[in-house]
Amino acid sequence: MRSIALLLFDDVEVLDFAGPFEVFSVTRELNQDALFKVHTVGVTAGTIRARNGLKVIPDHTLESVPPTDVLIIPGGAGTRQLLHQESTIEWIRHRARHHTEIILSVCTGALLLARANLLDGLTVTTHHSTLDLLTDLAPNATVDPAQRFHDNGKIITAAGISAGIDASLHLVARLHGEDTARRTAIYMEYPWPNSTS
Repeated sequence: MRSIALLLFDDVEVLDFAGPFEVFSVTRELNQDALFKVHTVGVTAGTIRARNGLKVIPDHTLESVPPTDVLIIPGGAGTRQLLHQESTIEWIRHRARHHTEIILSVCTGALLLARANLLDGLTVTTHHSTLDLLTDLAPNATVDPAQRFHDNGKIITAAGISAGIDASLHLVARLHGEDTARRTAIYMEYPWPNSTS
């Protein structure tokens, strides 16, 4: 069973984390509570206030999070402050290099991966409004907005908001087969595979 951790912070975009949360949780539920264990991780202790005021209480802090196979880094306006929090960037960098099999960024979560110097030589994407900023932060990456997500093996980057659902279903298919991903998408009544992915 793979452990999935979703990083949460103030002003995180709701669907950026809620979409992947739903994909991996539904997949678990449809497979007799197997395959994935999903938990949330707060950059700070206590309640996180997501975009538009939604309050979420993460399961863990950066210090208490258990070993993680898949780390999901969502985006949102809150990523701009995190770009300047070296402790969080170092936590992402350390997790990527030593404790995580796969990292999936959604939307402007890719900016944090760029800041952690994890995108060099990769083909990546982010929300259409921040493509130039990602190019600036990751000058040695190829920023390609033509697809909803790019799978580079260890690192997957998804475009804005709902694209995180496509990338998550893709990852389910990669790890457990297309039939598993298709059953999840059918349960969610989500059109998959997306013709633009």
